[in-house]
Amino acid sequence: MVAAVEDQQNGSDIIAPARSDWTRAEAEALYELPFSDLMYQAQSIHRENFDPNHIEAASLLSIKTGGCPEDCGYFSQSAHYDTGVKATRLMHPDVVVAAARRAKDAGSTRFCMAAAWRSPKDRDLDQVCEMVSAVKDLGMETCVTLGMVTSTQAARLAGAGLDFYNHNIDTSPEFYSKIVTTRTLQDRIHTLASVREAGIKVCCGGIIGMGERVEDRLGMLVLLANLPSHPESVPINLWNEVSGVPVNDTAERPDPIALVRLVATARIMMPKSVVRMSAGRQHMTDELQALCFLAGANSIFIGDVLLTTKNPQRDRDAKLLVRLGIKSNLS
Repeated sequence: MVAAVEDQQNGSDIIAPARSDWTRAEAEALYELPFSDLMYQAQSIHRENFDPNHIEAASLLSIKTGGCPEDCGYFSQSAHYDTGVKATRLMHPDVVVAAARRAKDAGSTRFCMAAAWRSPKDRDLDQVCEMVSAVKDLGMETCVTLGMVTSTQAARLAGAGLDFYNHNIDTSPEFYSKIVTTRTLQDRIHTLASVREAGIKVCCGGIIGMGERVEDRLGMLVLLANLPSHPESVPINLWNEVSGVPVNDTAERPDPIALVRLVATARIMMPKSVVRMSAGRQHMTDELQALCFLAGANSIFIGDVLLTTKNPQRDRDAKLLVRLGIKSNLS
């Protein structure tokens, strides 16, 4: 990494081949670079792989809310905690498709459907596959997050036309057991492998601000970057305060510059992945979001609500992107 910085200071082009052999020390060395050097390297790599003046807009809908049997310490929909979220049945496909159509009209190109399950039952998967096919027919990219899935279930989703499967690793291997005990990290990785085997693209990232250390955030990136194939989408979520969950006792909002450094490090380590600023953007200033885009983030969720938490209003997002000269489907 030191050589790479010397090259960039000498004016050499920065080309980042995709790697799956990152060490924690290398990630830490990147993260700790002088800020201008880190941003230069991240922006250069971003331009090698993406239009630097374009942001992808995605929408997220909770198609089955609450009652999740997992004990994820950050999750408002866990049945283990009293968060005020009421369990609902799976939405009817027609309702979901109508929501997807509204999202498309608002500027979204990808529609993500989330169900609070440990894993889907086959009878529920029938309806989800119907939703995926119908949303696909609208001309949108499709994504679901349904918990753990088997190879057979992943193949069914692929047959319905699913583009992306979201299954976050949440945090580093060292911190994982402090926030989840009912599902192992290896369970999550097994689901990712099943999805890959079915030919579905992977959306996988994590949450920061739950009381973890910077080393844990970098450990999360190392795990993602060392998967056999990098996730096509890497969502970075800021912890959203949720009443009644254990993470409230340890949560601390990340320093803004620390967040930008993490985005830049993710961009360098996973040069061809879309890096999405996901939950928590309502706590970010326009200036912080602009720095994150400069560091290589190139996707956001739009819509007033993400599952059960708030999100910036569409008009605020549209105005910011116009001010920055960034193209999207919002304007």
